Amino acid sequence: MKQTTEIREFERYTDVILKKYNVPGFAMGIAEYGELGYKKEFGFRDSEEKLPLSLDTVFGVGSITKAITAIAILQLQESGKLNVHDPVSNYLPEFKTPNEEQSEKISLHQFLTHSSGIPPLATLMGAVKKSMESDPTFIVDPEQGNPLDAIQTIDTHGDLMDTIARTEFTLLGEPGKEFSYSNDGYAILGAIIETVSGMSYEQYVQDNIFNPAGMYHSVFQYEDLKGYEDIAVLYVLETNEDEKMIARSNHPWDAPAMRAAGFIKSTVNDMLKFMEIIRNEGKVGRARILSTESVKVMTTPYMQCSHDTYYGYGVMIIPDFFGYKLIHHGGDIKGVTAQMGILPEIGLTGISLANLAEAPSSKLLFSAFAGYLGKPADASHLDVEIVDIPCESLKEFEGTFMANDGMTSTFSLENGELYVAIPGFATKVLKPIGNDQFLTSMRDQDTTIRFRRNENRNIHRVEVAFRQISKVEEGNESMN
Repeated sequence: MKQTTEIREFERYTDVILKKYNVPGFAMGIAEYGELGYKKEFGFRDSEEKLPLSLDTVFGVGSITKAITAIAILQLQESGKLNVHDPVSNYLPEFKTPNEEQSEKISLHQFLTHSSGIPPLATLMGAVKKSMESDPTFIVDPEQGNPLDAIQTIDTHGDLMDTIARTEFTLLGEPGKEFSYSNDGYAILGAIIETVSGMSYEQYVQDNIFNPAGMYHSVFQYEDLKGYEDIAVLYVLETNEDEKMIARSNHPWDAPAMRAAGFIKSTVNDMLKFMEIIRNEGKVGRARILSTESVKVMTTPYMQCSHDTYYGYGVMIIPDFFGYKLIHHGGDIKGVTAQMGILPEIGLTGISLANLAEAPSSKLLFSAFAGYLGKPADASHLDVEIVDIPCESLKEFEGTFMANDGMTSTFSLENGELYVAIPGFATKVLKPIGNDQFLTSMRDQDTTIRFRRNENRNIHRVEVAFRQISKVEEGNESMN
């Protein structure tokens, strides 16, 4: 995106997409070999007060936190305090699943790569429960009661492990065999960091990553910014009589037991420094944060998590992003949508941050990278061929799939085409690409969905949004 015409095209495209999603504030920064090459702010950090954004505006970054947790684990491995191939129980004997024999096999490596076999659980809701209940906008219908009463409160790592041990579920498969995105695994990695370092997870990250990298506006709680005012207000999407509206909701979620999975707050400038650790083989300026070998370990594509994407340690890897390797991760939580990306072969790093959940931050960062590579702003790197499947054959993909965390996906056949309805997303048509996989889009970004079959060749699970969720059989709503 070095030509003025390319920049104008990208910014026109960005304006259209941000208006489509009613995004109040959006900031992006792209660096070339560590030097800022492009920056742009759209909208405001506070729409009501018309306060401007900057590259030092603090946003949440959601699950990008996982990359930071992975670096902390690798640092501790370098210092000889742990080994990623050890069983989790070596460090946390209290960690158990309903299958005690399988529990003993789950390693740190499998938590890092989301391959422990633990399915999606309702633990994140339990961890943010107190934050939700203290939100002034959280209203309980006296007739229906508090919908959160049925969810176990999780305040500590001990509470989390106790909840996992007492929850009835079946592992998705032998540890190391099945990918399914898990906040629980990264939360427990946070507990391991505390156990072997003798420090709180937050203090360890501050002392060993944030401070040496010069990330001085990166924190876990806004209170830690101590009067700093350049902070993005949180906004949420509300539905009122079928009309979607943007509402101010400046009460962030917190989850002490889950901070290692997704609760860091940061800025464009700080995140550009952070990504240098990956791009620059472990160094930010003169500070070495991680060894070159550990960066290679972190960015190895261990587990396939979608048609074109693999998971390393806290990062996703697309081997062919318009001919280049893309290392990336996104984040999405209340009032937050974030996306980071690194194209190491050409020295590019980029970060996009929005103060609204469900914003198209991923699409826009990928569009900017496409522009740098001479592609149109709306180009998709996903190169797949649509195949014909008879309508009769599509019927077996119909059904509702549900996880213990409440995530549902409903697939239905209409006029000879398969559609998916996922809460929080528009209903989308699915285009078959073979091998029980389908092409669709989420937030204007092409993605794939894959159905999974059991030993009898019947569809029993689906991979959607990087998670495996189980099919609801008629008359049975108890899910694994």
